[in-house]
Amino acid sequence: MAILFKTVIDENTAFELIGNALSNHGTEYDGYLNVVADEGEQTLSWGPNMHAEQFQAEVTEIFRATWDICRFWVVYERRDDRRDPAANDIRNAAFKVTRAYDGVVVVTLSLLGKRDDTDDIELIFVCFREDPQRRNFRVRFEGKFIPA
Repeated sequence: MAILFKTVIDENTAFELIGNALSNHGTEYDGYLNVVADEGEQTLSWGPNMHAEQFQAEVTEIFRATWDICRFWVVYERRDDRRDPAANDIRNAAFKVTRAYDGVVVVTLSLLGKRDDTDDIELIFVCFREDPQRRNFRVRFEGKFIPA
């Protein structure tokens, strides 16, 4: 068992991290965005032929579409230096434990440094349709051990 939902950052901080990474240092990263919902899973990879501006535009569009469906978000930051569990483990657990809530969307964004992992940005957005769902999730799972 691990504590998976522990490092919350606000949405503005998350989008500032993303914006700074893509606008200032876009050539120093690659990565992906993954969306999991009841309807299925979608992954956007940042391939070697894709410019940072194009990746950022597509990421922005996906976040806007998510916002249209689910307006209440909790954002978790994952980092190696804290020995956090893997982003996919957090994402999978978030999707698994939110099945009781209608219409939850889980978005994982990983911007990975090409030279090393010191500037990696890994964010997991757990997006709810209703604020009571978000509050209930935080009370039940944040900072608590979650069985794998």
